[in-house]
Amino acid sequence: MSLFSHGLRRHGRDFLRLGQSGLNFVGVWGGGVTFRNYTTRRSLKGVFKLGLAGVTVGALVGTGYSIHKMNQPRGHIINEETAIPVLGELPKVAPSRQVRFPQDRSGLKLTLYQYQTCPFCCKVRAFLDYYGISYDVVEVDPVLRQSIKWSPYKKVPILVAELPQGYQPLNDSSMIISALSTYIKDRKGLRETVKCYPHITYVDEDGSKKSEIMNKYFLVLGENKISKEINEERQWRKWVDEVFVHVLSPNVYRTREEAFEAFNWFSEVGEWEKNFPSWERNLIIVVGASAMYLIGKRLKKKYSLKNDVRESFYDNCNFWMKSIHAKGTKFMGGERPNLADLAVYGVLCSIEGCQAFKDILKHTKIADWYYPMKDAVNSHEGAQFV
Repeated sequence: MSLFSHGLRRHGRDFLRLGQSGLNFVGVWGGGVTFRNYTTRRSLKGVFKLGLAGVTVGALVGTGYSIHKMNQPRGHIINEETAIPVLGELPKVAPSRQVRFPQDRSGLKLTLYQYQTCPFCCKVRAFLDYYGISYDVVEVDPVLRQSIKWSPYKKVPILVAELPQGYQPLNDSSMIISALSTYIKDRKGLRETVKCYPHITYVDEDGSKKSEIMNKYFLVLGENKISKEINEERQWRKWVDEVFVHVLSPNVYRTREEAFEAFNWFSEVGEWEKNFPSWERNLIIVVGASAMYLIGKRLKKKYSLKNDVRESFYDNCNFWMKSIHAKGTKFMGGERPNLADLAVYGVLCSIEGCQAFKDILKHTKIADWYYPMKDAVNSHEGAQFV
């Protein structure tokens, strides 16, 4: 937030209070007058009238200003709308690994900045792997994060596409998937597609500066290509981000033992021994597991999970499976996965080595859907549609 915006918001609230506190100020000031200093009843009446007038004016000004502010349109809270700019250059960072598919026909040259077991990063990888789109991986150091210091967006995943004009970053897993899906279906220029997902920066009601990506669940297609299935797919994708993913942390870090088990598995699949110094790997495991155990408890309360958080996890898995069974199809997308399937699969595969994942396999029927999804992703079944 700029100093101007901060000052405007802070003093705007103070000014609003002035109408209210003005009542108190005048009243206190009037009440504090020493009437003994006045010798005539007329002068006493004059002071009383003056105080009463002050109270009345203060009330009218405060009430009028409050009504004026309440009736103002809220559009003024939006400060800025921007598309993610193309960068002329990026710092040279050697990829942690390269993922190549011989059948790749996308024409894209991509680099994914990620944490290996971040569920949002796993969503993006599931999409790329399913469609057989090649990419480089840069494993971001979770402590120093040197490899993404160039980016004003400080979260992962960040996907960078190398274009003739330069380097085009794409931020947020859902925006990345929507933009690439639009590109695959309509073959519009990727730069033009990214412009359809602007960042909106605004100040919310408590004065905090927020940023949101508009349209991130929408595919930018012609009206005749928008269907009931696409709308349903969009609602499920939102459910993954707004409901399902929030059940993971309280379950993965349910106990201290499970938290340390999870971080050791993260280290193994993320190749932390190869990518980071030993001291840093050990620091991440010890501090990270301890911190996430405590954070998991807070998230349990924040998202109103059941006392036994496993029950909430089972409920969400069962809800997903019952919805697929009601359709009478193999996947939520029918006989082949759609973006909702890929989102749920990506989130779940991020915890595949954890006790929580083993428990949902045992206590729900999620395996009936999960392993066919894994086969579809690993065999790159979507490559034929690129």
